[in-house]
Amino acid sequence: MKKKILITGGNGFIGKALTKKLIQNSYFVKISSRKKEFNSKNLFTTYMTGEIDGKTKWDKILNNIDCVVHCAATTSNMNKNEKETSESFQKVNIEGTINLARQSVSMGVKRLIFLSSIKVNGEKTFNNSSFKYYDIPNPNDAYSNSKWIAEQELRKISKSTNLELIIIRSPLVYGPGVKGNFKRLINVIRTNMPLPLAMVQNQRSMIGIENLIDLIIRCIDHPKASGKTFLASDGEDLSTPELIKLIALSMGMKANLFPLPIFVLKFLGSIFGRREEINRLVDSLRIDNNYTKEILNWIPPMSVEEGIRRITQDK
Repeated sequence: MKKKILITGGNGFIGKALTKKLIQNSYFVKISSRKKEFNSKNLFTTYMTGEIDGKTKWDKILNNIDCVVHCAATTSNMNKNEKETSESFQKVNIEGTINLARQSVSMGVKRLIFLSSIKVNGEKTFNNSSFKYYDIPNPNDAYSNSKWIAEQELRKISKSTNLELIIIRSPLVYGPGVKGNFKRLINVIRTNMPLPLAMVQNQRSMIGIENLIDLIIRCIDHPKASGKTFLASDGEDLSTPELIKLIALSMGMKANLFPLPIFVLKFLGSIFGRREEINRLVDSLRIDNNYTKEILNWIPPMSVEEGIRRITQDK
């Protein structure tokens, strides 16, 4: 019998894609959201949670649920100051997650899948190294630290109860409907604007939304998944110029790149308040997903090339 699934953050980028796929695979699905989504076909039930924190009431939502996939989180908010953002991480990512896990135990939920971040491992990798599942965590900012604290608290709850915990640390997730920096990069490439990135020789891991959803669904049922931390990626690392060329090619264009020394790019990023964006474009972030593939007998079903093509052809 198919498990009954609750997806928190069901209106988000990952939550929507996961909901659609689970329904296609005949799972019973509930989603939680801070806003109501009209569902004319009644394929799933949406529950309004309001703000997620240490006081959110989950008991009615969790009734008769076998597995929770916890996608809901606060990442960052450019309209808030640093103090407000840090408080939001504490309230939603830490206190909200702990509260959900404790109530899941009370309601007899068997398994909880926590979507964490590769930023728990660190911001970048060096030379030819890659992040591995057993690395000592090295969160560098308030967001990644909140995810790391939440992971630790979840492990404590799991060890003292029957709740099976699975942690997935993912890098940048891309796919149709993606927003943020990835969407902005696509829009810039579409204008054929010259980009000063030809000298960049980094390597970065990503994961397509189709591959991430496939991995999450594998974790819902796999008997060896319980208690594990999995690093997620497509397994096809690209340099920033390679990524730009692939995006341009999928749009029938040629990438417009010109060389500029890396130190100049970083200097300009510091001057114009874009240090983090420039670092992501020039630094490496490689993920070793061999453990994930071995334990779960999992192979990412979609290539990076096809994943990019689906974004650029998405209307």
